[in-house]
Amino acid sequence: MPSHHSHVPLGAGFSRRTLLTASAGAGAALAVGHTSPARAAAPRPTRRTLYVDPAGRGDHTTVQAAVNAATGTDWTLVLAPGTYRETVTVPEALAGLTLVGASGDPRDTVIVYDNAAGTPKPDGSGTYGTSGSATTTVRAAGFTAHAITFANDWLRADHPDYTGTQAVALKVTGDRSAFFRCRFLGHQDTLYADTADLGAFARQYFRDCYVEGDVDFVFGRATAVFEHCRFHTLTRGDLASAPYGFVFAPSTAVANPRGYLVVRSRVTSGAPDAYYKLARPWVPTSDTTARPMLTVRDTHLGRGIDAVSPYANMREAHPWQDQRFAEYRNTGPGAAVTVPANRPQLTRAQAGSATRAAYLRDWTPVRKDRC
Repeated sequence: MPSHHSHVPLGAGFSRRTLLTASAGAGAALAVGHTSPARAAAPRPTRRTLYVDPAGRGDHTTVQAAVNAATGTDWTLVLAPGTYRETVTVPEALAGLTLVGASGDPRDTVIVYDNAAGTPKPDGSGTYGTSGSATTTVRAAGFTAHAITFANDWLRADHPDYTGTQAVALKVTGDRSAFFRCRFLGHQDTLYADTADLGAFARQYFRDCYVEGDVDFVFGRATAVFEHCRFHTLTRGDLASAPYGFVFAPSTAVANPRGYLVVRSRVTSGAPDAYYKLARPWVPTSDTTARPMLTVRDTHLGRGIDAVSPYANMREAHPWQDQRFAEYRNTGPGAAVTVPANRPQLTRAQAGSATRAAYLRDWTPVRKDRC
């Protein structure tokens, strides 16, 4: 894990009455400044807002305490810079919740914990499993996050006896969930973009985000659009025997016409050249009819991606060639079409339906970081 998690305190002017300001434009960042007496006397915003600060200068000191207090819908939780070492669950009933990192820089506000699938539960009832390992779990619809880091800093090297090495930073199953300028840090199974059940086609949107990991670090069955994002592959130094790593592992239900769409993004690498496969299909035992779908278009693929064989099988019974994998107009050394059969390409007509609007349909994600 990168050493991004140092505590960055707010100035003395932070309080539950502090008003937020944001500059216009796509790169807008929230700023929390010293509150003048005139502004301190101003009425509170009409939106329901709670302030979270580990130093005790807000309404709550933990994110989960604020979530528990925000009964109903359409709450905004403003998080002061700091490291929140806790697990967080946003229940289904809390629709329309927004989390905002107060500084506007996702490196300043980190929600992190270190459970893995094989971590024993404190009550002795077994281990957490993949879903239970998530640092943050979002079940509510209409969830939005701005400038937050979601992390799981569990390390294989510290637990060589574990067989369940999946360690999820964020699991999100709610429909119409959006993430702007967020980071997702972990190793195996970092970002779990999923649905509540097989019959739910949850739509999710990630814009200007950063995701890192080494095995299947973006996975699940949601309809998810990743736009202007960066995916960074890590070196698996603690698993020297592993032949390669994997970026995406979609598990799209066969009835869902749209799975993962990656557009105008980048795949960078801290691993040796050609060490990573772009994707492999995940057909879980809970849904043996799944037909994973991934489209990567107009994206730069660095040297870390194996251009000769960019896809691999997770299970031989479900070969990647039978799934819905395709690319369109990608660039970079990892995008070279050296063996056409190994790299399905969309036609121009097909690419016309591989767009954000087509995937998200009647939902247009809206930034909600301006109170």
